[in-house]
Amino acid sequence: MSVTSTGRATWHRRAGLLPAAYLAALVVLAFVHPFLPAWRWLAIHLLLLGAATNAILVWSAHFTAAVLRVPAPSHRRAEVSRLALLNAGVVAVLAGGTADRPWLGVAGAAAVFAAVAAHLAWLAARVRSALPARFAVTAHYYLAAAVALLTGIPAGAWMLVADAPARSRILLFHAHVNLLGWVMLTVLGTILTLWPTVLRTRMDPAAAAASRTSLLTAVGGIGLIALGVLAWWPLVAVAGLLVFAVAVLVTALPAARAARQKPPVSFAAWSIAAGAAWLPVALAVDAATLLRAAGPDAAADSFGVVLTPLLVGSVAQILLGALTYLLPMALGGGPIRVRERTAALDRRWPQRLAMTNAALVVFLLPVGPYVRITTSLLLLAALVQFLLPAARLLLLDRR
Repeated sequence: MSVTSTGRATWHRRAGLLPAAYLAALVVLAFVHPFLPAWRWLAIHLLLLGAATNAILVWSAHFTAAVLRVPAPSHRRAEVSRLALLNAGVVAVLAGGTADRPWLGVAGAAAVFAAVAAHLAWLAARVRSALPARFAVTAHYYLAAAVALLTGIPAGAWMLVADAPARSRILLFHAHVNLLGWVMLTVLGTILTLWPTVLRTRMDPAAAAASRTSLLTAVGGIGLIALGVLAWWPLVAVAGLLVFAVAVLVTALPAARAARQKPPVSFAAWSIAAGAAWLPVALAVDAATLLRAAGPDAAADSFGVVLTPLLVGSVAQILLGALTYLLPMALGGGPIRVRERTAALDRRWPQRLAMTNAALVVFLLPVGPYVRITTSLLLLAALVQFLLPAARLLLLDRR
């Protein structure tokens, strides 16, 4: 079967290898990072630009087609082209940033921009042509998220080639728009339908209306954050973080009611819940960092404190939880095969979840370097415990 065919299992098996490959590259980076001066930058972009962005392009297209009831495509050529362009750009960005080849990175950023713009055009065309649907708001989240990334990419490309006095403000703009706009807007929009499905319960009756309210609130909050960091009006940026936190709360309340009806019992559910719990922590740390900073340079230097709970605590755990649920379902084969695959990905999940979150809490405390190294290794071990069964599922399980 060709890579452009419509076989769902074949498509998701091959598409699922993309985020898994970038996560595996993170494991490799953990062992070779002493030899790479830019390893922190590389780790951030492997997770966000590599793993998360590939997962978002694949699964936002999947959920858009589902909620809008779009007919299955006769081929995957356009989607394959977008992913090929995206990953060519990602590799160029990673190589340019790591090897200090700024114009290679800029060319890669242009390719990523083109792939996301094509994805945005695809989303917009489906929204325009679809009949009214109850959960169409999910596709609107994806549209807003894509616009956010297209706004943030030029800022990242500019930083590769320029070293101007405004660099710190641009960095803060780039980080907030991409993280909260591209990644978290996608998460908030997907939670509407994914969360009750993972719990195997009915959606809360207020969830759809809450999602519509949350979208407008979140977009307004991101706008305030962007304005605040660019102009260096920290109070405005913090107000934007507060508005965004309200949007998260609006989405979380019906999700919590659904969890009361059917408490989570799987790694997917608990990992998504843990990631969601770390998000307000990260927003609070972000607000405190901005308020304490003497200026944009100090805020940019301190932003690494925000990235740990936001990337490891929230983004990574939500990504792993979502993939744990979605991949066994997408590969098909009937209920028995889905349960077998899910059980393989869920193996030792209480230990993995407890180890990840306990290690993350300790890492954030004022501890010595050896303790930080130990907790980092525990976090790495938890990632490997996901990747090994995921690799077997994607590469070997073809029944």
